[in-house]
Amino acid sequence: MAGLAQILKESGHQVSGADIQFYPPMSEYIDDIGIKTIQGYKRETLPDADLYVIGNALSRGNECVEEILDKNLPFISGPEILGKELKGRNVFAISGTHGKTTTSYMLAHVFLDQGKDVGYLIGGISEGFENPAKLGTDPIFVIEADEYDSAFFDKRSKFIHYSPSNLIINNIEFDHADIFNDLEDIKRQFHHLIKIIPTSGNIIFFNNDVNTSEVLNRESWCKKIAIDSGDIKIDFESKSLKIDNDEFSLEELPLIGEHNFRNYVSAILAAQIEGVSINASINSLKKFKGVKRRMDFIIESSNICIYDDFAHHPTAIKLSCRAIKNKFPSKKILGIVELGSNTMSSGYHKENLVNSFELLDETLLLDPNKKYKYGNVFDSDKSLIKHLKEIIFEYDIILIMTNKDSQKFIKPIVKHLEKK
Repeated sequence: MAGLAQILKESGHQVSGADIQFYPPMSEYIDDIGIKTIQGYKRETLPDADLYVIGNALSRGNECVEEILDKNLPFISGPEILGKELKGRNVFAISGTHGKTTTSYMLAHVFLDQGKDVGYLIGGISEGFENPAKLGTDPIFVIEADEYDSAFFDKRSKFIHYSPSNLIINNIEFDHADIFNDLEDIKRQFHHLIKIIPTSGNIIFFNNDVNTSEVLNRESWCKKIAIDSGDIKIDFESKSLKIDNDEFSLEELPLIGEHNFRNYVSAILAAQIEGVSINASINSLKKFKGVKRRMDFIIESSNICIYDDFAHHPTAIKLSCRAIKNKFPSKKILGIVELGSNTMSSGYHKENLVNSFELLDETLLLDPNKKYKYGNVFDSDKSLIKHLKEIIFEYDIILIMTNKDSQKFIKPIVKHLEKK
């Protein structure tokens, strides 16, 4: 919603917004771009407006929503108004359960570094970008395309509204247990999206992702670019990409982990659609600085390194743990995992979750709903931090994984370390 506010402001609209709370890095970004913010959703705080954009976190019973409905005020979902702004653009949509944000930033970075003034709207903050959203003057627009629903009054996935010409599907797994009953529900939404890709368009996907392949095998009408199949081969061990008889090394690219290697490949192949050579993309990506809260190094204090990561699904947690272990094979690593998403807090991923951090030396689990039975489970961040302070000096690295506000862990940890 913050990125959308930026796009709408650049399009000439006057924009303000309300939320229950604001925290970094997005709160800082909203202040920087001059968006007026309103704390909370009291009826009396609802400003006069020509149109109200209602985010998918809101539902009936919210005071502002009730005021809008009672007074018959005009409203629209965020994805729908964005789709209207994107009419006529060459949209590159980056989708999948994992890797959307990073891959989107990678692709936007390549285009910008190659001199294309592309537009983009991406969740999260990247150090190399002034803002996570920009209207741009080039026909190309890069967007992080989420399968979550659009609004309480529009249960279609967000990405349906974007009408992309080109689509990346990094992977498809079960997530968002609050709106999807099962994996088949998610596949159905992806198939709805595939139905509107024009025949002149392209879908880039990983051939070894069973769920993606199954969706594409139902029906698809555009060109399919399958990674790790046919003429396109990848090898994580050697960090190589082979296309036909040509081999390209990705070994010098800075981000760690197999997931980032795969993100690199997706972005490189997408840029190639618009005439950016593979070598040019690789050279551009050497300068890409990553995304905040995606294996973000925070500080080293008292010989302990703190990393902050957005991982909040067993697959993402496993890949992040593997990446940090591969980078520091001889270090002792402590993980902090918050069950912040609706799917995780529901207890859906019980066995997969515990297996996902088996590479770490120890893991502390924040589970306010008490759905998981595990050695070190805490029902509050205060109790977790209290225990952490007792054992923290036994470890070399602290890896924090949550899709919520990680500062509630980082600030007390840093304060405790700096006292020593």
